[in-house]
Amino acid sequence: MKANSYIHGFITLSFFLIITSCAVKKYVPEDELLLNETYVDIKLDSLTDVKDVAALKAQLDLTISPQPNSTFLGMRPGLHYYYKVKRDSGGFIARFMNRKIGEKPVYLSDVEQEATKDLLRNRLENRGFFFSNITSKTIENEKQKEGSVTYQVSLPNPYRLKTYQVDNDSIPFYKVLENQLSDSPIKVGSRFDLSALTQERERIDNNLKSKGYYNFNSGFLIFQADTNQYDNRRFDLFLKLKKDVPTKAIKPYQIKAVKVYPYNVTSNDTVVIDSVHYADKDYIQESDFFRPDRLDPFILLEPGDLYNPTKSRATSRRLGSIGAYKFVNIEYKELQESNDSLNYLEASIYLSPLNKRAIRAELQAVTKSNDFTGPSLGLTFSNRNLFKGGEVLNIKATGTYEVQIAGNSDAGQTSTEFGLGADLIFPRMLAPINVDSDYFEYAIPKTKTSLSATILNRSQLYSLLTFSGSFGYTWQANRYVTHEFNPISINYVNLLNTSTEFEEILDENTFLQNSFEQQFISGLTYSFTYNELIDERKKALFYVNSTVDIAGNSISLLSKENEEGKNEFLGLEYAQYAKADVDFRFHYLLNKDSRIATRFFAGYGLPYGNSDVLPFSKQYFSGGAYSVRAFRTRSLGPGVYSPEDDDDRSFFDQSGNVRLEANVEYRFPIYSYFKGALFVDAGNVWTTAGSGLPGGEFSSNFYNEFGIGAGLGMRVDVQGFVIRFDLAAPWHDPSMPSGERWNFDIENPVFNFAIGYPF
Repeated sequence: MKANSYIHGFITLSFFLIITSCAVKKYVPEDELLLNETYVDIKLDSLTDVKDVAALKAQLDLTISPQPNSTFLGMRPGLHYYYKVKRDSGGFIARFMNRKIGEKPVYLSDVEQEATKDLLRNRLENRGFFFSNITSKTIENEKQKEGSVTYQVSLPNPYRLKTYQVDNDSIPFYKVLENQLSDSPIKVGSRFDLSALTQERERIDNNLKSKGYYNFNSGFLIFQADTNQYDNRRFDLFLKLKKDVPTKAIKPYQIKAVKVYPYNVTSNDTVVIDSVHYADKDYIQESDFFRPDRLDPFILLEPGDLYNPTKSRATSRRLGSIGAYKFVNIEYKELQESNDSLNYLEASIYLSPLNKRAIRAELQAVTKSNDFTGPSLGLTFSNRNLFKGGEVLNIKATGTYEVQIAGNSDAGQTSTEFGLGADLIFPRMLAPINVDSDYFEYAIPKTKTSLSATILNRSQLYSLLTFSGSFGYTWQANRYVTHEFNPISINYVNLLNTSTEFEEILDENTFLQNSFEQQFISGLTYSFTYNELIDERKKALFYVNSTVDIAGNSISLLSKENEEGKNEFLGLEYAQYAKADVDFRFHYLLNKDSRIATRFFAGYGLPYGNSDVLPFSKQYFSGGAYSVRAFRTRSLGPGVYSPEDDDDRSFFDQSGNVRLEANVEYRFPIYSYFKGALFVDAGNVWTTAGSGLPGGEFSSNFYNEFGIGAGLGMRVDVQGFVIRFDLAAPWHDPSMPSGERWNFDIENPVFNFAIGYPF
């Protein structure tokens, strides 16, 4: 398919739902005007002291109804198709579009200005602005068949808090409530705000529940405001209990007993139940399912503790992280016994297990950004409770066959890969020294051991045999922060059956040749992740992932020098390097469905000691569906390097030990599951070893050597599963001769297909 056809088809598909060819004003009845705009204009009295006027205006704007018909790029597609069907009957497409996005017209006559002013006055009173003066103004434009309404609000000085205290009628609960006021966000001088009082009730309710008040709820609290003592817009605020609050609501509860059911399968009546008392808890289960000593560290509920919903939620979260359970349910039962100061609860923890053993088969059609495509088959056997302590064993075998269908002169190459690997995950920390489990309050670390072997055969080029193993830990410090530390990480790579063509590539590039020589890598890795992208309640969301990879230092103590002056361990020449990178992302939510997403990546690898360059598997490359999308994978850089013949790119040597990238993307909804995007990407890789490709070395002129591209995309987003199509064209190509690099080559776009968002 020609490039222009790609572009035309892609743009047509992306904007099919929003393009309309005629205005809607010809359909508007003679005696009506379309509602074009409604907004609030706030004016302050000369003595009014209000600092958050913009926030107040935004809240009032949300109060106004009805809202005008939605627009896109100045057009009203929903209204257009509604009129098209209702007035002209329309064809099949118009009727279909009306069912999907059609909107009934909103006219100026639909606005009930007096009712809206009453609603605005109510909202202002809830925020402390009593006796506000509100007027409205209508503007009509007969030529455009549109009208707008402005509500002018003159704000007086708000009522502000003079004292905040507990009403004496709240005895005998007086002292408990008084203790809650010391850390209240409601301070002297605060503006009267009904929503703040609602939040204060919830805060006190949560605090009391954490102190054992199991039957208390926020509805038992009321506020009374008294302005009679003042004539300068001040008020006293009193907190009190409602009348007839049940006695059990103002009495704390203590956990008397904890019962744990590690094998809660209600449908199985033949299960032999065995009860074991361990760590002051009763474990009731099949005698051989889950060891109590392995399960107990995940449970924060202890007999003798006061009821605390925070500990209850944390226990549920920790138990759910084991990986052996499908459901975690914690129930509390009020016991009849009590004393003058306490009531008692019995806590029951019901754990519904997943199937202990499972076999999963995956058949996929793999399409990669380097133009290799083909089927992939994977078989995984899992045991989710191997040693009766929640250990998870995964054994996976994979087979992939791919054909390169486009991209360069290597099209038609085949690639086969077979792999066998095993992971054993312990839901606890295995270490030579004892680590206090109380240090990991949010979640208990997991210990993961992995072994794998793969054989990759790239036709006409080489075969690559890889063995890898690791031992390390992963844990969540809180909701946003995750740490991963692998003190042992080993890779052995053996390049086999190299073809004459590939040998020529190695001979021509010393940098690439050296990167394949050191086949043994032994080191440690650490990764830190801070992820706010899971929290959609904020407008500004941050994500940071930083990784450190250090290899060769420990085994250098046991190495011997060979005849070539290189150190070896067990007869293998090993790599020494330090590598660090950071991936920073910032998303700004414009509304529920639209956002600006940005990303910045920087990475640097330093070979030293036994290594002149980084191993090939540890080098950076640029271009592709998750990088600079206007360039194919590994086709960008290093630096301003340009192959002698564009049709003879090898792609194997276009890598480096320095990488910089930046991306910005505007994401917006199109219709239903279909989302759109406009983006700009920039980046490149460089070498610092002095033996790379011509023009590939990092220099002070690096900012002029970025590959830059722009494009548009479509995503099919079904509940977080994203299929992504991106079409991008180079804007600045550093491989071109100086003076010819700036050229928006829209006639030669690059099409990317991928799973998931790029960042």
